[in-house]
Amino acid sequence: MSRANLEPVAVAILAKAPVAGLAKTRLIPALGAESAAALQARLTARAVATACAAHCGAVTLWATPDANHPLFHEMAVRCAIAIAVQPDGDLGARMHAACAAAGGPVLIIGTDCPALATDHLREAAQALRDGHDAVVIPAEDGGYVLIGLRRPAPALFSDMIWSTSEVMGETRRRIAALGLARQELPPLWDVDRPQDLPRLRMLAPELLIG
Repeated sequence: MSRANLEPVAVAILAKAPVAGLAKTRLIPALGAESAAALQARLTARAVATACAAHCGAVTLWATPDANHPLFHEMAVRCAIAIAVQPDGDLGARMHAACAAAGGPVLIIGTDCPALATDHLREAAQALRDGHDAVVIPAEDGGYVLIGLRRPAPALFSDMIWSTSEVMGETRRRIAALGLARQELPPLWDVDRPQDLPRLRMLAPELLIG
């Protein structure tokens, strides 16, 4: 087996603390604040479990607004992962910080995509090992659920208008302008809005119990 196939690829998970009124705010009208926060906790646990089971490399949970929530401590102990605090700034600044801190190839994910599986992470990691500079899994809503980089590329994250249907298209344009070799995997879907809940109930009803 070649050295490239053994190269670790870190996984950085950006997660919001499951605090009622702070987490999953767009789902509060459908679920209520407490249930939306409970869903955030379960989605976070699922993302961590998936990242650890993929065995791509070291896993770091980047927490916001701080790392003191009991869920984060539980994840650190139970899954033997690192916990870091997301810095100030917009989503792009926080993703770039996670990328720069990895010190090598890294996959950056959130917690909103329950369809993201170990095979997706392994395929994305292998794309970087095979020499691609960037790998992306688009989201059906026009964003992306994963971005992986062999080295930091701050231009992909700065001055981006996030949470719009233009994010993936703009990211493709920036990757091309930087001359980066890109691998793009099939799109997945995330859970952001009440209309996403029926599909979540079909995929993973246990995430909505309670």
